[in-house]
Amino acid sequence: DQFIHTKKLIDEAMKETGAKTKSELIKNVLQAELDRIKRKRLLTMKGKINLDIDLDELRDRDATAHQPGTF
Repeated sequence: DQFIHTKKLIDEAMKETGAKTKSELIKNVLQAELDRIKRKRLLTMKGKINLDIDLDELRDRDATAHQPGTF
């Protein structure tokens, strides 16, 4: 029966995740799935984005003006 299978699935998921309510379980599972999708999308961009960034240059700072230990 589909209902019994679904109930067993929910019970197992709650046990494994530690969720205390079905609402908490659903929220956590949805968030985990969205995170997985976003990571997968980011991985498809690997090597396509140049991340060689000089923050001092971006912030229009003189990189030689900063001495270690000073702010």
